[in-house]
Amino acid sequence: MATTDKAAVTAGTAAPDGAHAQGVFPPFDSTTFAPQLIWLALIFGALYLLMSRVALPRVERILENRRARIAGDLDEASAMQHRAQAASLAYDKTLADAKGKAQTLAQQMRDQLAADSDAKRKALEADLNARLVAAEASISQTKAQAMTHVGEIAAQAASDIVRHITGKPADEQAIARAMAATKTV
Repeated sequence: MATTDKAAVTAGTAAPDGAHAQGVFPPFDSTTFAPQLIWLALIFGALYLLMSRVALPRVERILENRRARIAGDLDEASAMQHRAQAASLAYDKTLADAKGKAQTLAQQMRDQLAADSDAKRKALEADLNARLVAAEASISQTKAQAMTHVGEIAAQAASDIVRHITGKPADEQAIARAMAATKTV
């Protein structure tokens, strides 16, 4: 064992002056229980006072501030949500009003354009009817005037045909008698 003690001494792990030889671990020594209990009570009391007067009030203030901030943020978020809902309702109402006004305006424009179109169509029809009546009157006048000259044209054509076929001028009185005979038939 001597070699082991020397090795232990050189390594620095041996207890000085044979402390292990006394045998009892100091915290478990029954002769020191009373002072240890007194120190335990004093230190516990000091820590209790320190915690109750300093640390716990700080923690309580921090927690209270956090609760207040969270409650304030929740109240603010709720208020913003109500404002957003109110704004959404106002937007929806404004949009519905605008759509209604747009539909009313579009219907008014359609009605006005239809009325304008009808008025223009009626004016155009009246103008065309007046032109048609004037054209028919002009045609009948031209036809009546042309009918007055038909006899002259027919006599001239008959004279030209006879001259072309016979090579001699036609008898004007014979052509006039033939024309008079066809008028009575």
